[in-house]
Amino acid sequence: MIQPIMRDPLFLAVPSERAGKADKQIALDLLDTLRANLDGCVGMAANMIGAHKRIIAVHTDIGQIAMLNPKIVKKDGVYETEEGCLSLAGVRKAKRYQSIEVEYQDLNMKKQRRSFSGFTAQIIQHEIDHCDGILI
Repeated sequence: MIQPIMRDPLFLAVPSERAGKADKQIALDLLDTLRANLDGCVGMAANMIGAHKRIIAVHTDIGQIAMLNPKIVKKDGVYETEEGCLSLAGVRKAKRYQSIEVEYQDLNMKKQRRSFSGFTAQIIQHEIDHCDGILI
């Protein structure tokens, strides 16, 4: 179900809790909300729809994917960039990595490990920052 976008910086600054099997509906709502906002958004974190859970949804070249409890385990190629955010006005500077390796759980709580690079890696890093309460 498509959810409203949370824009309260105090709410967004609270670090998220680990997601569990009972949080699958939040992940599905996050994917629905991302799809509804693809004209101006390429990734979202659960706190952007009002849930303090470590769940992100990302638009990739193969479609939208949800990641529960994502963790960057490898990173390479640091660079500086500017990013905008659907839940916050304006753009801000950010330090990102060109390539990352992420461990996460899929919608069935099965452990996954994938490598990402370029813009997709940047999106994932931005959304993980959201999970950590870092406002970009």
